[in-house]
Amino acid sequence: MRGIKILYVILGTISLITGIIGIIVPGLPTTIFLLFAATMYFHGNKKFHDKLLANKYLGKYISDFQSGKGMSLKAKIYSIITMWIMISISAYFATYNLAMAIIIFGLIGTLCILFLVPLYRKNRIKKQI
Repeated sequence: MRGIKILYVILGTISLITGIIGIIVPGLPTTIFLLFAATMYFHGNKKFHDKLLANKYLGKYISDFQSGKGMSLKAKIYSIITMWIMISISAYFATYNLAMAIIIFGLIGTLCILFLVPLYRKNRIKKQI
């Protein structure tokens, strides 16, 4: 059982590093790797999981997804624009068949972000006069 927990921590750490690289490298997803890291740490080492959620830079993204809040409109727009810039650059330098595959997968990714990832909206309280 201890070996499995160590494997979870190793996979979580690899995923966390990849997610952090995704912050810097456009086109490399960040959130999915952070969510995977949180899941692996949850199963492997609760202390690592708690530290990740308490992180002032990364914790909010993970907490919002885990609580079902989703992404803010600004984050969705930024993600889609960045994704399509990288898709366009990749498709431009690819062969025709590969470019078509890149565009199709990009379209699928865009649709997933638009329709599967919930949009976070702050509850607004309207004043009644």
